[in-house]
Amino acid sequence: MTEPDAPAAGPVPVAPRGEAAAHDEIIERIDDLTRVVARQAATIERLADDAKARAQRERQGADLPLVTELFALLGDTVACASTAESAREREAFDAVAGRIERLLVGRGGIVVAPGAGEAFDSLTMEAADVVRTDTPAEDRTVDSLVQPGLSIPGRSIRPARVIVRQHRKPKE
Repeated sequence: MTEPDAPAAGPVPVAPRGEAAAHDEIIERIDDLTRVVARQAATIERLADDAKARAQRERQGADLPLVTELFALLGDTVACASTAESAREREAFDAVAGRIERLLVGRGGIVVAPGAGEAFDSLTMEAADVVRTDTPAEDRTVDSLVQPGLSIPGRSIRPARVIVRQHRKPKE
């Protein structure tokens, strides 16, 4: 028994097709490539976003000691400004305090300095004292700021110390 000849290696002959069929196949391949490129672009974008978020988290952790020191320096500078003996000294200390605050914010710190009338937030504020108010709408609002606080995104480092208003019904 003899075996049939093995097919010759090389390109497989293709039956002739019309131009429309070839055109449709090219369009289908382009669509496939478009989907592949879109998936790759989405993956690259996701990886870039993840890398940015990781870098920001690392930067916040690495800058925390610096942010804390800048905040302490800001407090000292503000105290010096409030006890300055002349308007010129006060202006100089205020200017330095402004620069320190910009550095602090640039490193991811947030100075928490609530104003009068803002709602008390126990996550970023600490009640140093409570004052009575006869107005129900002022209940649990800030009366005044005793000392500013410090936070970084997602974390309170030092709560702001405030005096809080508390509504009490007058006794009859």
